Amino acid sequence: MSAASSSVSGAPRIVVLGGGSLGLFTARRLRKRLGRGARLTLIDSNPYMTYLPFLPETSSGAIGGRDVVAPFTRALPGVNVIQAKVTTIDHAARKVTVQPSEGDAFDVEYDEVVVGLGSVSRTLPIPGVAEFAVGVKSVEEALALRDTVLDNIFVAAHTADPALRQRLLTFTFVGGGFAGIEILGEVENMARAAVRKQPSLKESDLRFVVIEAMGRILPELPLDLAEYGLAHLRSRGIEVNLETFLSGCVDGHVTTSTGLEYESDVVVWTAGVKANPVVTESDLPTDKMGRLTVSATLQVVDEDGSVVPGAWGGGDCAAVPDLAAEEEGKFCPPNAQHAVREAVVLADNIIATAQGGAVREYRHKNLGVVAGFGLHQGAAHLLGAIKLKGWFAWMTHRLYHVYAMPTASRKIRIVAGWLSASLLRRELTSLSATRNPDAGFREYATPAKPKEEAKG
Repeated sequence: MSAASSSVSGAPRIVVLGGGSLGLFTARRLRKRLGRGARLTLIDSNPYMTYLPFLPETSSGAIGGRDVVAPFTRALPGVNVIQAKVTTIDHAARKVTVQPSEGDAFDVEYDEVVVGLGSVSRTLPIPGVAEFAVGVKSVEEALALRDTVLDNIFVAAHTADPALRQRLLTFTFVGGGFAGIEILGEVENMARAAVRKQPSLKESDLRFVVIEAMGRILPELPLDLAEYGLAHLRSRGIEVNLETFLSGCVDGHVTTSTGLEYESDVVVWTAGVKANPVVTESDLPTDKMGRLTVSATLQVVDEDGSVVPGAWGGGDCAAVPDLAAEEEGKFCPPNAQHAVREAVVLADNIIATAQGGAVREYRHKNLGVVAGFGLHQGAAHLLGAIKLKGWFAWMTHRLYHVYAMPTASRKIRIVAGWLSASLLRRELTSLSATRNPDAGFREYATPAKPKEEAKG
């Protein structure tokens, strides 16, 4: 018997792959409308959903790591959650294979599947990227980046080697889109605050470098707002290199297409994403970019537009037609704003199909885009007409995302954290030892060698 077939008989077995914005909100909607009689399973390798727009503030300590995740036990009451990694989708056999962190892989059978496996970092075969660069696609990566920056500042403050100090205090960000610029802005704020606590260091010792292949940053914003953001970053001493490609970063030795060459102890890769490879390798239809091909009803479709029965998809791993766009052939941007709204239509259409009703198309006029550049700074383009800069844009950014954060408890925790940071200032303590928490125990638990043997 499969893991998904042990519920109430008769109702269709619905399996949701991925617990991101699309997966979590689809499962919540299905659970709400179908009640406890639903045979509903969600599969994700983590026991929580990470709200990705808050990762920049997590990487700077402005928000605690646990506060940007929504535990499934709280967010999805009554839903069967399997904590395992989806490795294979075999839609012809109506089953997926999953691998838990411990034990053997097993199959989960279904009648209807929702594919919301999201995206992964899209890297290029550049020397050193796979071995040295770091991504920021998870809360764990954001926390590790924060600790690494703080550790580097502390070590740099106590070294007499000027070359090592310069390397430790040089931070490189590859990619000038929303992810890269927002993380850069937050981390640079934190680094400056940390350096001010070290008498042997000056803020001018810090070096932040952006490498962007395009001729501009923040392509999601209108050009004038993007140029405002560029001017603001440069006014903070951040080096932004446009029309520049990373050529290599082997062991932290950064080289670029324009001849720029320097040492950097931290290289953050934020140069784009791609659909989860599990989707590309499945027997479901995908486009040339590896995204699941779906119609505006969120049903998976073949090249000829015919519906693939029992398969649904949306979010970052799917090419969802943007019916609200002014030109044909456009797809919905891969962001939480669309994923949350797609989930409602997707869940309702699954129920409508099961009940013999009509499905409806997903259409959503983009509410706008907001970008934060660090504390009290940002840019926003709302409802296609309203443009905000500075503090007002930054506050709009915060208010929108705390509204979109699942569960009331997380909203309260995030706002309380912001208030605490405003009153008590930013927390600048590194917890990098948590990556290897039992090191001390192992060191002293290992039997010591006899003195005579140690001397020999």
